[in-house]
Amino acid sequence: MNTTSTTPTTTTTFTFRPLDPLQDAELLHSWLTHPKAAFWMMRDARLEDVERAYMEVAADEHQDALLGLHDGVPAFLMERYDPVHRELAGLYEPQPGDVGMHFLVPATDTPVSGFTRSVITAVMAHLFEDPRTARVVVEPDVGNKAVHALNEAVGFVPEREIQKPEKKALLSSCTREQFEKAMKAMSV
Repeated sequence: MNTTSTTPTTTTTFTFRPLDPLQDAELLHSWLTHPKAAFWMMRDARLEDVERAYMEVAADEHQDALLGLHDGVPAFLMERYDPVHRELAGLYEPQPGDVGMHFLVPATDTPVSGFTRSVITAVMAHLFEDPRTARVVVEPDVGNKAVHALNEAVGFVPEREIQKPEKKALLSSCTREQFEKAMKAMSV
């Protein structure tokens, strides 16, 4: 599936494919254990831990993981989940059409200005391609200021801080309309 992301400075086309827990584990391991991925809490994970974690995701009917490809090369990770059953179960008031999301752009020695914003834009566009998706909910660590800014740029509105077992999180949501409004504002 192709998604084109447009920011004021770049137009990038991404494709998505299901993550293969065994084939992609080594790549994911390098991404998830990098110090810049600290908020994923897998810094000390072994290769087998990553394989096991993503085999569990693949076997779970309430979540899945996708690799985002840029020019056919893996460029980011996207996780989609049902917040009624995973991550936010019992921590917020779900609405029909809610979808939970995580994304990770790996650290690089050659950063490209606007790339991460293009990624989150593509992730959101991909999620909203499903007509059943009415709202995307996220729960990043309250200390992850960089992702809060990215979330705001694509239309997320913070709701409140929540305490999860592993972290204090900022519950935020973005409706289809909020995303479309943010995209229009970006293109001006």
